[in-house]
Amino acid sequence: MKDYRLFDISDFALDDDFIRWVNEGKKADSDFWNHWLSLNPDKYMVVAEARKILESIRTEEVPINADERENEINRLLVTISGRVSSQGEVVESLPRPRSVSILKRTWWYAAAAIFIGVVITTGYIFQKHEKGSEQFAYGVVTPAKHLIESVNTSEKTIKLKLPDESIVELAPNSRIGYRNDFDSSTMRDVYLSGEAFFKVTKNPARPFRVFANEIVTKVLGTSFMVRSFEKDTVIQVTVRTGKVSVYSQVNDTRNLKSTMQLGGIIVTPNQELVYKKSEQKFQKSLLPDPTEILSKPVDQESMIYDEAPLEKVFAQLGKSYGINIVYDTELLRKCTVTADLRNEPFYRKLDLICKAISANYEIIDGQIVIVTKGCK
Repeated sequence: MKDYRLFDISDFALDDDFIRWVNEGKKADSDFWNHWLSLNPDKYMVVAEARKILESIRTEEVPINADERENEINRLLVTISGRVSSQGEVVESLPRPRSVSILKRTWWYAAAAIFIGVVITTGYIFQKHEKGSEQFAYGVVTPAKHLIESVNTSEKTIKLKLPDESIVELAPNSRIGYRNDFDSSTMRDVYLSGEAFFKVTKNPARPFRVFANEIVTKVLGTSFMVRSFEKDTVIQVTVRTGKVSVYSQVNDTRNLKSTMQLGGIIVTPNQELVYKKSEQKFQKSLLPDPTEILSKPVDQESMIYDEAPLEKVFAQLGKSYGINIVYDTELLRKCTVTADLRNEPFYRKLDLICKAISANYEIIDGQIVIVTKGCK
C-alpha cells in the first residue's frame, strides 16, 4: 500500500490515483483524498502544488510539435514554480527537455514532475513561503476544499450555527469555512481568518478543530475565542469554559492525527495563549479580568472569611475561576485568612488574601504562584 506521507510534489504528480482524482473528480477519489488531507494537514501545500501542476498541463491526447512543447514547458516553469533569483528577478534560462516527436498527456505529467523536482532541489519553489505564515494562510489552504463559507462584511458581530449545533460568533471582517461533510466526518474542522468566539457542542468521539493560519485549536466541547487576522503579528486563543489544546502547524503536526487525545499546549478557563508569528513561539498568561466559571453562582456569604484556613480559601478561589493557585502547603499550612471578598474582582481578592498572610504572587505560565516566607 502506498504511503502518501512520504510523497513529495513530483511523486503526487506521477501517481495514477492522484492524477485520476485531479482530472476526473470521482466521488470515491474525492472522499479518499479529502479524508487523507484531514488527517495530514501538513501535506496541504504539497498536494496543492501537485494539483496546480496537473491542472495547468491538462490537455487532449493529440500530437504537438517540439517547439510548442518546449515553449509550454518553459511557460509552466516560470508561472507555476515561480522560479526567481536571489535578487527577486525571474530566471529566464531554464533547462530544456529532450526532443520527442509525439507528446501525450502522460508525457506532460512526467515532464512537469521532473522539472518541478529540479526546481525543488535548487530551493526555489517554496521560496515565497520561507517566511512561514503564508503557507498556512486561509486563502492558500482552503480553495481546493470546496468549503461552505460565511463572511462577515458588516460592522457588527454575527451569530452562526454549524451543522452540529455549535455556535460561532463571527467578528467583523472575518470569515470561516467548513466542508460539506462536516456533520458526518470523524473530525469537525473549521477554517478561520479573523476573529470568532466558538461555543462547541460536546462530542468526544468527533473532536472539533479550528485551523487559523499557523495554529490549530483542538477541543472536545467548550467555549473559546480565536483571533487570527493575517495582518496581525500574533494569534490569540482565549478560553472561557472547558479546555483546549493548541498546536503550531509550523513546528508540530504529529498530534493532529490523534482523535481522542488533546495533547499540545493545554489552555484552561481565564487563560490566554499568544502565538508570536515571527518567533514561532507560544506564551501563556491569565486574562486581565478573570471571570467566575461556575454554572451555579458562588454564595456571596461564603466569601466572608473569619480565621478560615488558607487551604480552604485558595481552593474555593481557584475552583470559582478555574485558575490553578500554586503555593507551599507545608510552609503555609497554619495560615488563616480574615477578609470580606464579596463583589471583588479576582485580582483584588488575591491582593487581600496575600496581604492577610504577608505574601506576594506572580503569574507564571497562566498560573498563580504564591511567594512568601511564611505567615507572621
